[in-house]
Amino acid sequence: MDKSIPTFGDFRDVCLNTAEIVVLPVPFDKTATWQKGAKNGPQAILQASSHLEFYDIETDTEVYQKGIFTEKPVISENSEQMISSVNKRVSEILDRQQFPILLGGDHSVSIGAVGATAETHKTLSVLQLDAHADLRDTYMGSKFNHACVMSRIKELCPFVQVGIRSMDVEEKKEIDPNRTFFAHQIIGSTGWISEVVAKLSDTVYVTIDLDVFDIGIVPSTGTPEPGGLDWYLVLRLLKEVAEQKNVIGFDVVELCPSPNKAPDFLAAKLIYKFLSYIWRKKWEEY
Repeated sequence: MDKSIPTFGDFRDVCLNTAEIVVLPVPFDKTATWQKGAKNGPQAILQASSHLEFYDIETDTEVYQKGIFTEKPVISENSEQMISSVNKRVSEILDRQQFPILLGGDHSVSIGAVGATAETHKTLSVLQLDAHADLRDTYMGSKFNHACVMSRIKELCPFVQVGIRSMDVEEKKEIDPNRTFFAHQIIGSTGWISEVVAKLSDTVYVTIDLDVFDIGIVPSTGTPEPGGLDWYLVLRLLKEVAEQKNVIGFDVVELCPSPNKAPDFLAAKLIYKFLSYIWRKKWEEY
């Protein structure tokens, strides 16, 4: 691989055919409505990932040994082209029986990934970690705006929302209160985590918008929102989901890099931690 192109963990000797995990960068932010720059998120995450320690203390595992291959990025001129390309690329990953991880880019990159995954797994549900409901049917003239991503996913499969703390009044009628966990209701407690897990189907795709985190630890997003979840609370949720469900893919989106590299590293570590939880379950099953 071209050494000028970063790979996750700087693993350059991994073969696509033998890797169990495939990272797909999607540097797309044409639907961003405030601060542009999420198109630079994938590269920032990949660059930060080379500084990870690849032994995970909590799980006593080294998941990188399963092979983490970084694909060439999806480059697109518009939303429809991007969604179609992502759908095709994720379908190819799933057809090879590999585990897909998407790096956004704005949140609209999730539409193609969930579409491909729902075609393969008919009982799929989606867990959304996000500050925003993203339930507008259209926004700024587009049905594929990042503010509409969950409306498009709603057309594909059921989902559960966690961390929501911002939405338009028009989205209120689209919210399912039985499947939405608002930030102000869950901060400071953990009992809700088992409720989230119970509402998901056995097969789960997870979409993580980094603005779900408190802006004190992740200020580098296109639409920063006060409040939010902390590192260990998010990890506790992801760990429970990984232990109880069959997680078959996930994405991390909306990193808008700044001179502060801490959020870049947090995103990289979040990916590796979630992989560690997922593969520990696989190892225990075998």
